[in-house]
Amino acid sequence: MKQIRHLKEAGGAGFVDRYTRKADTLLQPWTGREKGKYGLVGLPLSKPSISHSGASLAPGAIRKALAGYSTYSGETGIELEDTIIDFGDFYMDPTDVTGNQERLVEGMKDAYETEAAEHMIMLGGDHSISHATIKARSDQGLRIGVIQFDAHHDLRNTEDGGPTNGTPFRRLIEEEAIAGHDLVQIGIRDFSNAKAYSDYAAEKGVHVYTMGDVKEKSIRTILKKELERLAHVVDEIYLSIDMDVVDQAFAPGCPAVGPGGWIVIPY
Repeated sequence: MKQIRHLKEAGGAGFVDRYTRKADTLLQPWTGREKGKYGLVGLPLSKPSISHSGASLAPGAIRKALAGYSTYSGETGIELEDTIIDFGDFYMDPTDVTGNQERLVEGMKDAYETEAAEHMIMLGGDHSISHATIKARSDQGLRIGVIQFDAHHDLRNTEDGGPTNGTPFRRLIEEEAIAGHDLVQIGIRDFSNAKAYSDYAAEKGVHVYTMGDVKEKSIRTILKKELERLAHVVDEIYLSIDMDVVDQAFAPGCPAVGPGGWIVIPY
């Protein structure tokens, strides 16, 4: 066979620095045998979104973006070395939206039951996936606390549109998968929510911090207080990051984003 000089396999002809490790190399496909500190799974669901969304593309885009980062933090002197077990992505039917949400609950239960990873990272998908990921864990008998970074309460009623990306925490509270006082919402933005949902949050004991609170008290102070409180009453803490908590100047592709959100300089 004729050898072709300088030829590399597809995707393998890029520049490689022998001293630099890229973050995407931490990902290790799950084969059923791996055990590790971190696991990752994609939930590419965005059709329940009440606004036009391409969030179903995010799991693949985030994995690809990891190649743009090294594993070394110059500020802390820490080199990231722990392997991340990549479970892959859940299959999403192109038309069966509620069926997809049920499949995510089932799939996440199975993923948790492997006990392959001490900590799981879930890549959405729109925010409706938080219902599945939290419910699946709660159904295992654990009391779950939630830190939610979000511009919106996501406590909408289900009568006006079914289980959408605006309803996950309403559903979890009403299904008793979480208690209202175990839910902490940080970054709630002005003129982005209805009074009825603000009242519902207060009624259920949800701990709400607006962007005004974040600017006044600082995110470090709020997190320290709430993490210490939750640590005494829950079994696990679930961190939920909705991209619309970020100011629209820094996340222009997020459909529900607006002004007055988080900026790149932390408060």
